[in-house]
Amino acid sequence: MLLRRPLILFLLVLFPGLAAAAGPLSVFVSVVPQETFVSRVGGDHVRVRAMVRPGQNPHAFEPTARQIAALAGAELYVRIGLGFEDAWMTRLRAANPGMRVLDAREGIALRPGGHGHDRGELDPHIWTSPRVVKIMGARIRNVLSELAPDHAADFAANYQSLAADLDALDAAIRDRLAGLQRRRFLVYHPAWGYFAQDYGLEQVVIEKEGKEPGARALAELIDQARRDGIRVVLVQPQINPASAERVAQAIDGRVAAIDPLAGDYFANMRRVAELIAEAGHP
Repeated sequence: MLLRRPLILFLLVLFPGLAAAAGPLSVFVSVVPQETFVSRVGGDHVRVRAMVRPGQNPHAFEPTARQIAALAGAELYVRIGLGFEDAWMTRLRAANPGMRVLDAREGIALRPGGHGHDRGELDPHIWTSPRVVKIMGARIRNVLSELAPDHAADFAANYQSLAADLDALDAAIRDRLAGLQRRRFLVYHPAWGYFAQDYGLEQVVIEKEGKEPGARALAELIDQARRDGIRVVLVQPQINPASAERVAQAIDGRVAAIDPLAGDYFANMRRVAELIAEAGHP
């Protein structure tokens, strides 16, 4: 039977020769973009798995029995603020009482959930801000260094590389959106609030508290989009709402699929900036 990390670390003090057998830290995260951040910082010293897999809706997600069983061998869970975490965290901790839990939201100014979330809910899509990811990355570096102090120098160097790439991404997005005349963009689900906040934009949301809008609300939204000159509606591939198509047709625009949960974080962020920039010029 595999030994858990706390016991392995204790044994390493008595038997240093066991170091080679310790293996990488097992880390679970909530969504796929977090895999990128933890992998970039942890390198070969971590094995990272996301609970919500590509194509799944994180707002309707429930962990499988296999995932809960796999968590029994994890050293770290990085939570992001999705609804399933609150509902399941007691069970996840019970599966592995010694597992460290890092709340990636700590130290970050959280936004209200927006029209697409329940009232009072905070917006969990913090990873859509490269500046926030830089803060998250530093906290991931610190926790990994505590769990595997022998690799702290590697974690520090890896974080510096990630931070440099995030700074370059932030600069590229700012450059692409500079001088944008139309700074409102239309989304079905409010996944881009932190992105909009960083770059002086405003996301206009179709769904209301997680539900399709009524006829009157939809008509008002279409009128607003026409006044604002909006010509594109951003939707997630996990959600295929008919109302987004209706709005796009009414404003003589188009629907563009952009996934905030995409695995290639840097390319995805550049793509959403490009979509907004193309739609923001008359």
